[in-house]
Amino acid sequence: MSTPLLVDVDTGIDDSLALVYLLASPDAEICGIVSTAGNVTAAQVARNNLAWLDVCDAPDIEVALGAAVPLSIPLRTTEDTHGPEGIGYATLPAPQRTLSDRSGVDLWIETARARPGEVTGLVTGPLTTLALAIRQEPKLPQLLQRVIIMGGSFHHPGNTTPTTEWNVSVDPEAAKEVFDAFSGLPAGRRPLVCGLNVTESIEMHPEHVRLLAAAAGSTPAEVIAPDEPLQVRSRATNPVIRHLSDAIRFYMDFHRTHDQGFLAHMHDPFAAAVALGRVPITLRPATVDVELTGTLTRGMTVVDWVGHWSRQPNVDVVVDTDPAAFFEELIERVGHFARRFTP
Repeated sequence: MSTPLLVDVDTGIDDSLALVYLLASPDAEICGIVSTAGNVTAAQVARNNLAWLDVCDAPDIEVALGAAVPLSIPLRTTEDTHGPEGIGYATLPAPQRTLSDRSGVDLWIETARARPGEVTGLVTGPLTTLALAIRQEPKLPQLLQRVIIMGGSFHHPGNTTPTTEWNVSVDPEAAKEVFDAFSGLPAGRRPLVCGLNVTESIEMHPEHVRLLAAAAGSTPAEVIAPDEPLQVRSRATNPVIRHLSDAIRFYMDFHRTHDQGFLAHMHDPFAAAVALGRVPITLRPATVDVELTGTLTRGMTVVDWVGHWSRQPNVDVVVDTDPAAFFEELIERVGHFARRFTP
């Protein structure tokens, strides 16, 4: 059976791989894509989304412009992590598709209203557009089947400040509004939250890229080596593999310069696999809130596991997974899908 998905992204290198993974998944029915500002501006996010749909020869999928700025603070983007266009060293062709006339907020609301209890939301960027949609339609949490969120960090260091994860840090007020709005939902309907405590175990290494290219039948062998100069680009005959490899190489260079190794944390593809139920996970119910006023901890996702606040759980936090199983899934699906583009 297919999973109807409304995808809200800030594309982004790992968001790019998440999109390709979903396009490669026969059990993913992408109802629409919302382009929210985060890694890059909302306009650039939308351009990236449209371009990836072209590269992957995807069917007609609605792409809407989401929130351009956070709820109450200036936008911060992260071109140092994802490149000036958000896709690393990749150079995607100019998109031939056009943006929807609907806003991202309307796409959230109208998609959920049209199929109450059926659509799963997948948010791999800041929660701004979803928060605005909930302000306009407070019943949205009940209309959705579930929401999968890549964001936050639970008993694990942040990647933006010592205590904060990027997506929540961009718009802490939006994250708090979303978490608060889902209070009171029963188990099975609460959001699943994939935080850094799990997603930083999803380490993509050069060997994974080589295996992905081999699965696609791309030539020559896709070798990403840490001692190569920065200007080296993929020579893959397969355009999907070539663009992904150039994006991922940038991400690996970034992690290396930040003393994390020559690797790339694939936060968003993991969340996409969770949304489809394609990766083993362990969940723990919790009440999550977001610190808004702390001098050192603004944007921190604070978790109550045992009921100190006397509030019902509002999320299920992913606390464990099997990274090897995830990469087997990713390589098999994306490799098989990309094979159709190999000359």
